[in-house]
Amino acid sequence: MNGTIDFLKQHESKTPSRYQENAEWRRENREWLKWSRDVALSLIDYMETNGINRNGLAERLGVTPQYVSKILSGKVNFSFKSIAEIENRLSIKLLRIMEPA
Repeated sequence: MNGTIDFLKQHESKTPSRYQENAEWRRENREWLKWSRDVALSLIDYMETNGINRNGLAERLGVTPQYVSKILSGKVNFSFKSIAEIENRLSIKLLRIMEPA
């Protein structure tokens, strides 16, 4: 058993875990994160339907592939302007206001 403990001590991270901090951030922001995730899933469906990859989506949106990756992570706090621009460039509807919860 000493060998296992020694092994774990040798391989433990020197940086403190941010798990609790990250969990609290997700809890505090869960409402808009849900919307952001839904946008990301809609865009993934769009990519699959149209046979394009992240670079193709970036081209259609006029943004960098890195920004597309950020969007697809589901962690972007979009403005209405950004959503409208995505909808216009892709000719799709992302927001449906006043739907039942």
